[in-house]
Amino acid sequence: MTFNIITLGCKVNQYESQLMFENMCEAGFIPCNSYKADITIINTCTVTHTSDSKNRKVINRTRRENEDAIIVLTGCMPQAFAKDLELFDNCDIVMGNACRGELVDTIREYLNNRNRIIRISEHKNDEMFEKMKVNNFLERTRAFVKIEDGCNRFCSYCIIPYARGRVRSKSLSDLKAEVETLANKGYNEIVLVGINLSAYGTDIGATLADAVECVCLVDGVERVRLSSLEPELMTVDVLQRFAKQPKFCPHFHLSLQSGCTQTLKRMNRHYTAQEYADIVSNIRHIFNNPSITTDIMVGFAGETQEEFEESLDFSDYIGFAKVHVFSYSRRKGTLADKMPDQVDPSIKNLRSKLMIEHTDNKRFEFLKSQVGLVEEVLFEIKNRAGFYEGYTKNYTPVYVMSDEDLIGKIIDVKIIDANKDYCIATLI
Repeated sequence: MTFNIITLGCKVNQYESQLMFENMCEAGFIPCNSYKADITIINTCTVTHTSDSKNRKVINRTRRENEDAIIVLTGCMPQAFAKDLELFDNCDIVMGNACRGELVDTIREYLNNRNRIIRISEHKNDEMFEKMKVNNFLERTRAFVKIEDGCNRFCSYCIIPYARGRVRSKSLSDLKAEVETLANKGYNEIVLVGINLSAYGTDIGATLADAVECVCLVDGVERVRLSSLEPELMTVDVLQRFAKQPKFCPHFHLSLQSGCTQTLKRMNRHYTAQEYADIVSNIRHIFNNPSITTDIMVGFAGETQEEFEESLDFSDYIGFAKVHVFSYSRRKGTLADKMPDQVDPSIKNLRSKLMIEHTDNKRFEFLKSQVGLVEEVLFEIKNRAGFYEGYTKNYTPVYVMSDEDLIGKIIDVKIIDANKDYCIATLI
């Protein structure tokens, strides 16, 4: 039988989809990148209301395109909303994150009797990190490696702790073994990912710096990159340990959410705007030419015009290399959903447009600041215009024209120009 996996959401989901892909292939199922597959596995995200809407659209389209398909729903949405089974009426198998390891056996069970299966177990406080190891990443020059799951923070707007459980970490020995396998397959950049990556090791007596150092020691790995980080655990000691590793990529995606301390307090974030600014200052002092990227939410419950303007001014002050701007989305089951003074959608829209305008201008300034630099670039694709596209160590996108095949190679370039989206460079 053929199967297709549709992945929605974050890099952790992408890693877990790769794991499910390998497990399905090992069990004898045949991959088919189409809605016409006999089995479609939908790996969902539920970080916002918009994410849930996308999930439902994919479920409905899958059923519409292939009414005989076996639809398997997994990921964060069914885990977070296990009691709302009406959301999953179009699905034949519904599985939470805590049951992911039972995927193949559950599909076989369904094939034997064709009875609908709901398999969602609650996360437990003493839960261990799920044993998982991937051997490949299809059509990628870099490989994601999940080293942490769960979150203990309980931000007032966020449903993810309910979907992912408490913090738990991959052992350093398991991490080393997995990265060695990927390095032997030719992946020269490793991206460490997690639900709350900064909290890696807090349950096993380790730190994220230990994980970075572990991966940097693996032969064949030329770059080590981090995915999204919560800022307050980026201490000077941790940053200095990162900086001692020549393979470490100085790109820090530090989740901000708001540049207003009062808003951050209502969000139950664990830092003030000034503390965040101090962390950025430390990074820029310790690293040569780092980039700082982030997420900023507008229109959170109770956000006044003055608070929004404070957040806007803060984003200008920091000068982010790139910002993902989004409007607050109410989530059933969170504290923020019940807060007073919810912001009108039209005001959210206006604030979002203004924040995007400001942060896009700062991105252009950052890209222009890279002109004249010599940087190494890992090239990933050749686009339709004939340019090879890749990224510097600080995650600046670079385009180069070349007659040589550059895909998968790390090459020194000189950056000669910039526009609002990327830099232009020539080979050294």
